[in-house]
Amino acid sequence: MKKKGLITWILEFAGRKAHFFGVSVILAMLGVACSFVPYLIVANIVETLISGNATWEGCLPKLVLIGVFWFVRIMLHSVSTSLSHIGTFNVLSTIRKQLAKKLITIPLGAVLDDNSGSYKNIIVERVDSMETTLAHIVPEFTANLLLPLVMFVTLIVIDWRLGLANIIGAVIGCVFVTIMMIKSKGEFEVTVQKTKKLNDTAVEYINGIEVIKAFGKSKVSYDKFVTAAREGADCFINWMRKCIWQQAGAFAFLPATFLGVLPIGLMLVRSGDLSEKDFITSIILSASLITPLVVAFSYMDDIRKMQTIFGEVTEILERPDMVRPKTLKSKPQSHDIELKDVRFSYKEKEILHGVNLKINQGEMTAIVGPSGSGKTTIVRLIDSLYDVDSGSIVFGGADIKTIPLDYYMQQIAYVSQDNYLFDLSVMENIRLGKLNATDEEVIMAAKQTGCHDAIMMLEKGYETIVGNQGKHISGGERQRICIARAMLKDAPVIILDEATAYTDPENEALVQSSVAKLVKEKTLIVIAHRLSTIVDADKIVVINDGNVEATGKHEELLTSCELYKKMWQAHISAKDNTLEEYNA
Repeated sequence: MKKKGLITWILEFAGRKAHFFGVSVILAMLGVACSFVPYLIVANIVETLISGNATWEGCLPKLVLIGVFWFVRIMLHSVSTSLSHIGTFNVLSTIRKQLAKKLITIPLGAVLDDNSGSYKNIIVERVDSMETTLAHIVPEFTANLLLPLVMFVTLIVIDWRLGLANIIGAVIGCVFVTIMMIKSKGEFEVTVQKTKKLNDTAVEYINGIEVIKAFGKSKVSYDKFVTAAREGADCFINWMRKCIWQQAGAFAFLPATFLGVLPIGLMLVRSGDLSEKDFITSIILSASLITPLVVAFSYMDDIRKMQTIFGEVTEILERPDMVRPKTLKSKPQSHDIELKDVRFSYKEKEILHGVNLKINQGEMTAIVGPSGSGKTTIVRLIDSLYDVDSGSIVFGGADIKTIPLDYYMQQIAYVSQDNYLFDLSVMENIRLGKLNATDEEVIMAAKQTGCHDAIMMLEKGYETIVGNQGKHISGGERQRICIARAMLKDAPVIILDEATAYTDPENEALVQSSVAKLVKEKTLIVIAHRLSTIVDADKIVVINDGNVEATGKHEELLTSCELYKKMWQAHISAKDNTLEEYNA
């Protein structure tokens, strides 16, 4: 499929405001016409002065007319720029919305492959940096190219030789520009890469500041940040050094219209091939070319930068979505889940090797196994955060790829051990599970998950702001608030990925009891390292190195699965030690 061009993307992002750019260009062109007329009037006044027929009464109306045209030109420019800004802000808003929406529809792996600092840099800073260029380039660049063109045609009409003489400086300037473009090829892309690295390093440094301080690695981490900052600055300096002479030459020669007009015009006047009146008119018109040429040339770097930024934006937007229909043809017949010969790879390394697994509605299925065996990968595939490489996941008799993503997400509540809390109140964080829930429903969900009392002990109770990622409250409180949010969603399938990881022994039984009551008649999938929390599961699935090693109940696996037996013995030993320390 043919890729969209820059203009196509801009118009698509502008949406219903796309016509604002068109009107802006038209007004800018009218402004160009208004700015062109005063030069013709000045030329006429000069001709009158030379002929000796000039009078104050004859020149005054012409001077007033010059003022009128300049005033109209300024008004047209203001309106044109205002319209282009409206269109531009609509473009930037649409880009950010589409990027945010795209991150939801592409597989989670494609998102996690890039550092969060890179996304933040693109969505915030780099998209914002397009505002000035896009808002001004559409009307002003167009206008500043049109004016020299109109002037050039007029000069050709007066005398074709003087018309060509006008572009001598421009031709030399274009040679410098061409050399500069060749020498700077790829330099802006280098600055983009270095800037990304700086953003990623800064985010890593800030997020890891606690570990850096705790382990005394501040010098190493700071040096890494300083190196990234230095490289981020040096790449721009090196770029400028490489092109400084060519840029100076371009700025010197591009607007130098007199370089050819004056000597060639004088020769033509002396030879009698050009009248003095036409020569003076040509000089005045040539002078009008200088400013627009300089302005137009000043946008060249901005255009390249905008193309690079649009390239980054469109690279994300053109990533393949998870294949899902938009409409639901028929509802799933049940809430049973089945994995059929599921294979999945991450960065070319296969994590799951043909997994077959049946999870029955209304039952508790526990998934256990060593770290890195593929447990979380399985539940993420079930939750449709990733797409399988081969095989299928069937929900209620239908392949999940045939079910709309929005509908399927409503059927599952997923709680991970590091689940995210937004910088909102406790009440609003829980309400995210059901946006139209009343305060009473939110409080009831909190009570059922055993976190109501802890919430009431916070400074402002349910109105307490939890901070970025919930860092103002403890890990155990965060986990229970996330469980309350999932319970409030009341989805038929609940996935708990180490849901009691931060819960102390005293409250673990309370959480487990609450969860047990709330998941009746629901399909419950639990990943657990604390095996004592899943001994009553209807089915325990042992995963080892991306394969299903064994399935069964707790007592069955103790006798039939050596790996599970070893894990159980290790857990009991560790639990006894933990209880001794806790009771002490």
